[in-house]
Amino acid sequence: MTDSADNRLQARNDLAWAIAVGGVGIVLFAALLLFAWSFAATLFLIFAGMLLGVALNAMSNLLGRLVNLPHALRLAVVCLALAGLLSGIVVLGGNTIAKQATVLSDTIKSQLGNVKSFLEEHGVDTSYLDFTSSGQTATAEGAAAAATPGASPSHTLPSAGTLASSGGAIVSQTLKVLLGTVSVVGNFFIVLFLGLAFAAQPSVYRTGLLFMAPAKHRAPATIIVDRIGDTLERWLIAQIITMAAVFLVTWIGLAIIGIDSSFILGIQAGLLAFIPTVGAILAGLIVVLASLASGWIAGLSAFILFLGVHAMESYVLTPIIQRQALDIPPATLFAFQILLGVVFGIWGLALALPLMAIAKVMIDHFKAEGVAPEAAAATA
Repeated sequence: MTDSADNRLQARNDLAWAIAVGGVGIVLFAALLLFAWSFAATLFLIFAGMLLGVALNAMSNLLGRLVNLPHALRLAVVCLALAGLLSGIVVLGGNTIAKQATVLSDTIKSQLGNVKSFLEEHGVDTSYLDFTSSGQTATAEGAAAAATPGASPSHTLPSAGTLASSGGAIVSQTLKVLLGTVSVVGNFFIVLFLGLAFAAQPSVYRTGLLFMAPAKHRAPATIIVDRIGDTLERWLIAQIITMAAVFLVTWIGLAIIGIDSSFILGIQAGLLAFIPTVGAILAGLIVVLASLASGWIAGLSAFILFLGVHAMESYVLTPIIQRQALDIPPATLFAFQILLGVVFGIWGLALALPLMAIAKVMIDHFKAEGVAPEAAAATA
């Protein structure tokens, strides 16, 4: 009788403990989600720095296969080579890039205006599309008023309130531009600093990360961290090769077609190749819109070139270069990209694939751990 009462008491204590632990776990998980949601931009910024560090470390390891040098010296060589490459592009093609960027911006605006006019001619409501700024609208209205017959010119001086509001608007817009520029430059240097710091001492950060895991789970945590690092390294190297190939083929192909902004279009196509599926669509849309300014034949040729580049990326480069890096179904990846893009914006869209790669490595590890005991039990 006493044993039965003790068993019931023990069962109640176990149930209360399980409920308490489960409740604490749910609260901690909710707090973690709230923290990630509130500081998503900062977390994505740190993750981008980690990816840069992984990429620099991967290139240093590749260099280590060719020359037997210390890690710090190999990293310095890689950084100097990348800095020299970027400096050469800026020095030799900076003027060309600036001119082509201006031409491309004007061309895209003009083509979007043509698309709007075409839709309006065919009865499509485009009132929600506004490709003109308020300043241009005000200028156009002023010119129309000046051209109106019989309209007498007004020489009334603006009031003090008008001047004050105009000055406030100018100061406000200037501050927005300055803050936006400082934010972009600051984020760039933050990612650069984090990448260099992670790449300079990868073993220190790896040890610190593993030290945070409980002692009894440190061995499987080590396996997971090493697999994630290896997967990201192979994927980043493959992605860099893919981006370089897309840039070269797009640039040369558009130059042969006769598109004025071929170099800058090649650069944007190469950069957007970092974002699977969505990046290729955006790059192709920009290329076709810019090429239509040179005529329908040039636009059709650019569209065929885009299809060829996309086919090369999807059916040649990705299967050959990335076949051992990642194996994620395209529909799953696209859905995850759209989800993160809608929730977190451009950061979520750009970093969806490496985040999904990390999740896939962890899921595969836990699945393998679950299958191993079942296989051992079946054998026994």
